[in-house]
Amino acid sequence: MKITVIGAGNMGSAFVGQLTRAGHQVSVTARDSGKAARVADAYPGARAVAPAGAAVGADAVILATGYADAAGALQAIGDLKGQVVIDITNPLTADYMGLTLGHSTSAAEEIAKAVPGIELVKAFNTVFAQVLAEGADFGNGQRASVFVASDSERAKQTATAIAESIGFAVVDAGGLRNARYLEPLAGLNIYLGYGAGLGTSIAPTWIHKS
Repeated sequence: MKITVIGAGNMGSAFVGQLTRAGHQVSVTARDSGKAARVADAYPGARAVAPAGAAVGADAVILATGYADAAGALQAIGDLKGQVVIDITNPLTADYMGLTLGHSTSAAEEIAKAVPGIELVKAFNTVFAQVLAEGADFGNGQRASVFVASDSERAKQTATAIAESIGFAVVDAGGLRNARYLEPLAGLNIYLGYGAGLGTSIAPTWIHKS
């Protein structure tokens, strides 16, 4: 696939690395063009592009910014009507130990309202950057899960294909409103990783009996 990654931080860089290794055509863009260029240079086959028009011809856009910057970052790209956008953000408080939204809405729903016409899917928000960078295989047959929630079946299928191409198990989490559950799940994961001292080599998953 042709995939545009918005954001050149830890998550954005991890995505670029995993996606290029999986054979995708990856472009990376960021507010700091120098940072985007450094990320692209680190992974053969990736390229840094300016924000304007960065998603032209892309099969998917991965929104790897903070929630506060998300809508603005998408709007800087230009016309995204009909574009599949994978939202990985969480509406975290300044100390990362709480959420600024919840119960009656979610970061995903607010982004979708701010940028109408996109086909937004919530995914990867429960995955630490370290897990994304190191890979989904936890050994002993265990794989980290990516939960996908969207009102667009095409967006859900696209996110699923991308997650599976880089080794993750996928759990269909229903419609976009269920991001209201996935974002608190990410908050719990962050608490366990940092607040409870379990570290960042952890990930929530779902098990089932055959």
